[in-house]
Amino acid sequence: MGFPVRGPCATLGGPWEGRPDPDPIMTESPSDIAEIIAELQLQHRDLDDAIHRLADSPAPDQLQLTRLKKRKLRLKDQITYWESKLIPDLDA
Repeated sequence: MGFPVRGPCATLGGPWEGRPDPDPIMTESPSDIAEIIAELQLQHRDLDDAIHRLADSPAPDQLQLTRLKKRKLRLKDQITYWESKLIPDLDA
């Protein structure tokens, strides 16, 4: 199950690859955002496990390792973006 990813790094790959950012007027409920965050965190943990397995292999593919690490960083950026959406806007 994939969730559409909005905001920075929207073209990460996976189920939302190539989808453009949606209309900025569209808003998500906090429960929708929490589901998106949970899915991204799961993907982040899976990538972390894959990175550790690849790094522990006898002859790790450094290019693949670098790509996985960059993808993991993009996921972390997406998680941060969505977590910031849960913080209410306060007009100062």
